[in-house]
Amino acid sequence: MLVRDEDVPAWWQRLGLDGLVDVHVHFLPDQVMNAVWSYFDQASERYGTAWPINYRTPIQERLKTLDALGVRAFPALVYPHKPGMAAWLNTWAREFAAATPGCVPSGTFFPEPGAAEYVREALEKGTRIFKVHVQVGDYDPRDDVLDDVWGQLTEAAVPVVVHSGSGPIAGRHTGPGPFGEVLRKHPRLTGVIAHLGMPEYAEHLALTSYPNVHLDTTMALTPFTEALMPFPRSLTARLGDLGDRIVLGSDFPNIPYDYGVQLSALESLDLGDDWLRAVCLTNGARLLDL
Repeated sequence: MLVRDEDVPAWWQRLGLDGLVDVHVHFLPDQVMNAVWSYFDQASERYGTAWPINYRTPIQERLKTLDALGVRAFPALVYPHKPGMAAWLNTWAREFAAATPGCVPSGTFFPEPGAAEYVREALEKGTRIFKVHVQVGDYDPRDDVLDDVWGQLTEAAVPVVVHSGSGPIAGRHTGPGPFGEVLRKHPRLTGVIAHLGMPEYAEHLALTSYPNVHLDTTMALTPFTEALMPFPRSLTARLGDLGDRIVLGSDFPNIPYDYGVQLSALESLDLGDDWLRAVCLTNGARLLDL
């Protein structure tokens, strides 16, 4: 059954929850968010399908939308596409979180001189989750300049959401191989593989052999994504077995459908209410150290 946005609070209340924890939400400085939206405006040419932004509204209205849905905690995931952006995005994200109830301070990095220093500063100032976008950044996560960064995040046990999958379009360094090599070098890293690793679902699920690897649900299993990169139903039981490693992600506001569609997709797996409770609240709360 499709969950409409107005029905989302009743949905999580039925599960006995106090709300939702969403680990994959984006807020960015206006000029950066506008550039992201302009990119998606060209989705028909890039991806072969339109990608209208469902929540293309001012920041304060987006925050009210999350509050009405019952999203109690979320990061404002930021990410750079070129050198020289990450440090000031980290400052912006910390200031945004400090002024925004429910927002967990987030950070990012890029393979550039000084990355280890500004990541160390971010950790010291309370950043609790990082975001890496291998396809947008067009860099190799195995770059030697990032080795200290991965080591810092491993030691701090701070999660990093990694878009390593080749969806919606492949990049030079996407796929499970490059990030898999990072994990081989830093096996205790708390990695959160975005989008269930689409479209390399099985290969990314296999990376949960590392003890702290999680996957977020962002856009996966929804009708929009199933039309492009369907999730093999033979892997559904594997998701059930990983009930403590799957976390709710949405990609709000940059989604071409209502927020409730993601919850409907998760419920359609028929993995039970305990699984939904863990995915939609407990696991995310643990990762974000709430």
